[in-house]
Amino acid sequence: MKLIVGLGNPGKRYEGTRHNLGFWVIDRLASKTGIALNEKLCESIVGRGRWGDEMVVLALPQTFMNRSGTAIGCLLAGTQSQATDLVLIHDDLDLPFGQIRIRSKGSAGGHRGVFSILEYLGATEFPRIRLGIGRPPEGIDPADYVLEDFGEMERTEVDKIIDQAAESAVCLVKDGIERAMALYNRTRV
Repeated sequence: MKLIVGLGNPGKRYEGTRHNLGFWVIDRLASKTGIALNEKLCESIVGRGRWGDEMVVLALPQTFMNRSGTAIGCLLAGTQSQATDLVLIHDDLDLPFGQIRIRSKGSAGGHRGVFSILEYLGATEFPRIRLGIGRPPEGIDPADYVLEDFGEMERTEVDKIIDQAAESAVCLVKDGIERAMALYNRTRV
């Protein structure tokens, strides 16, 4: 079983923000694969389904970003999954806007949600799909930047990024991480 988690912050205030790209990808995956996000488990909204031979659980933690670890730890236990069964989807300041980078493991890279997960699980070896949002303009605090809505120029590209990230998640689950990295790490929307 694969647990595919998109990171974001709950509530109307954060819906359109850069930090919620992970949520948007999970919503797109649910829509494209017919998985209803209709269950509450471990402070998360989840949906269960099958992609080919693989059982999947899509999850949207409803904790705030810096408490993501508690929800994901509970989800792993509740679905009887290991950390290596987790696929984490999140925004990344250190990648240019529109870049997708898939990795099999790694550090938090300053992302508080990822830091919470690493701290809670005590593991770094789980796949991540990182979505580039770019660095803020001079004089804007990164913590404020991630909680802003996308700019007008960016909005035209966001839908493409979400589609490509959703495709990369399906590829990762069905064809493996090496294939997903080969297809999606070299492209930029």
